[in-house]
Amino acid sequence: MRAEEIPPGVQEVILPSGERALAYSTGPTNPQPTSAAPAAPVAQPIPAWAKSTALLAPTIGAGIGMAAVGLSTAVPGLIAMSHALWAAAALLATGGTAAAVVVGRVRARITAAPQATQRPHITQYITATGLFGRANGTINHR
Repeated sequence: MRAEEIPPGVQEVILPSGERALAYSTGPTNPQPTSAAPAAPVAQPIPAWAKSTALLAPTIGAGIGMAAVGLSTAVPGLIAMSHALWAAAALLATGGTAAAVVVGRVRARITAAPQATQRPHITQYITATGLFGRANGTINHR
């Protein structure tokens, strides 16, 4: 048989005795290359996320490095600001204590003053009966 007359799925094989025979193929119908060298692998394209990650890595590293340099430069100023904040807190606490002492002394003088200079004490009593009842009240001046 000629090679053109062989039906698909049938191929010509050489037996160990050197005799040629037709055999039914159970594998792929495409003819295998006769060379012993394997085919070169096909290059796969690089995914877009891998490209963008590779391009961003140096930028992020440089940003972290610059932040570290900036913080190391700013440390003396940060220490000074923390000392200033503690001093302001101490000043506010001392000022609050001094104000409390002054107010206490002024109140002591007012209560020691004669009764004529004091304001009258007004009390008010209000009563109401029921949920929607009218309210009545009395006012006492002392």
